[in-house]
Amino acid sequence: MVTVDQIKKLREETGVSISECKKALEGAKGDIKKAKEILKKLGRGFAKIKKEREVKSGLIESYIHSGKKIGAMVELHCESDFVAKSEDFQKLAHELCLQIVAIPPEEIPLLKQPYIRDEAKTVRDLIDEYISKFGENIIIKRFARFEI
Repeated sequence: MVTVDQIKKLREETGVSISECKKALEGAKGDIKKAKEILKKLGRGFAKIKKEREVKSGLIESYIHSGKKIGAMVELHCESDFVAKSEDFQKLAHELCLQIVAIPPEEIPLLKQPYIRDEAKTVRDLIDEYISKFGENIIIKRFARFEI
């Protein structure tokens, strides 16, 4: 039996909807770690479906590292203005700027780079998690890295 506390904990840790958390926990027989893996697999499939949808909104984020010798700018698109204005979408854009500053993009294509905060996943995995979370397609339209 899956408890409300388990669902709440998984929701807080993943940001996925309550109903999806409940399904994943039921499939994992209450094991949070296994439920996260189930959600991760579902998220990849969900992201593949959403990638065909048109992106009409978004934002431009920038980051200048202390010392003012390196910076990045990213143009991140999504489907709706509602998502573009959300704190989580803005956080994703900021994380992408940090990623661009941390690893010179000419070394490895950006989407294939290991994510700087969790090397077990790629930048593509990070974006797919947000696609699953928002239920909208997300695309990095352009980005630039500046260094003196």
